[in-house]
Amino acid sequence: MSHASRGGRESTRLAPATVDDDQPALQLTGLYKQFGDHVAVDHIDLTVPRGSFFGLVGPNGAGKTTSLSMAVGLLRPDGGSASIFGHDVWSDPVAAKSLIGVLPDGMALPDRLTGREVLTYLGLLRGMSRETVDARVQELLEVLELDSAESTMVVDYSTGMRKKITLATALLHGPRLLILDEPFEAVDPVSAATIRTILQRFVSGGGSVIFSSHVMAVVERLCDHIAVIAKGRVEAAGSIDDVRGNQTLDEAFVHIVGAHTGGAEGLSWLAS
Repeated sequence: MSHASRGGRESTRLAPATVDDDQPALQLTGLYKQFGDHVAVDHIDLTVPRGSFFGLVGPNGAGKTTSLSMAVGLLRPDGGSASIFGHDVWSDPVAAKSLIGVLPDGMALPDRLTGREVLTYLGLLRGMSRETVDARVQELLEVLELDSAESTMVVDYSTGMRKKITLATALLHGPRLLILDEPFEAVDPVSAATIRTILQRFVSGGGSVIFSSHVMAVVERLCDHIAVIAKGRVEAAGSIDDVRGNQTLDEAFVHIVGAHTGGAEGLSWLAS
């Protein structure tokens, strides 16, 4: 997706922040979050290189969603910091958020609007010109194969369609970094293929992507870097080849998190 305006002038007050070429796409330093007695994120340090396709994996409850929520400014940390291309998410939120597109888990949309109406509303809310919004919305609907649902309200979208329209909202303003929480969860194979293609194009065009997933095959196929989180801590991080070694990513993941794969004992009555 082009980061330049395709038509009309952008509002200068909401123009994307400058990007320091020496800064990583995302830097988490000592990030910490506690809910009651439970430590959800335990002083995480993580660097996501610019231009990378970065996978964040871990067991259920490992702290992935909490970490991403703090990284994009949706949840205030109890300690530590997060920066986007050198802009601190909490002390410089306008600059940091102008550079990111976010697909959070379970994102709520104004679902009594059509997909076009949702995108148009969010684009204008960002201060983009109407001409630019109209051009980008049309292109996104066509590329994401949602133009055929022109008169369908979002409440009537399938799961795959909702994922795609949410991705469109993340791409609309021309971000430099996409942060996506489970973008392929419960998505049909055709929609998943479309999303994969767009993300690969985004990275090949100079963008950076971070996404969480439970599906190791998807991470192994798409990512060049990975971090494994367990019990709120980063247990391994680096290039995907360094993390998996001479194993499959599934095998490396089980070894790193120290998981016990059950199912070999009990339930004898199933075979009776």
